[in-house]
Amino acid sequence: MKSDAFRSAAEAKDFAAAESLFAEDVSFRSPVVYKPYEGRDAILVLLSAVARVFQDFRYVDQVETGDTAVLVFEARAGDRELQGVDILRFDGEGRIREMIVMVRPMSGVHALAEEMQRQLDAAAG
Repeated sequence: MKSDAFRSAAEAKDFAAAESLFAEDVSFRSPVVYKPYEGRDAILVLLSAVARVFQDFRYVDQVETGDTAVLVFEARAGDRELQGVDILRFDGEGRIREMIVMVRPMSGVHALAEEMQRQLDAAAG
């Protein structure tokens, strides 16, 4: 499956090795901000922060058809259990051109947003 390499990188928390999986102009749609993040460099920074925020991260299901894959995950952010999906859309060369992340429940989204803000502030500072 096209999504296997991404899944392996996410499970290993090794997104630096996953750089070649993303199209240069990849778009990332976060569960906590409206405007998408654009470009491979921005996505790699975000995914590195996510890898530090999510605890007990694991994929529990994977469905793929055509140029789209959906990976279902469970994790913890702080003291909140959460469930989510990574929706990956691939370009003609098999690279991820769009990634959409959805998370539930609302308390998990809030915990994720707070932890991500701390990580991104630390990275910028």
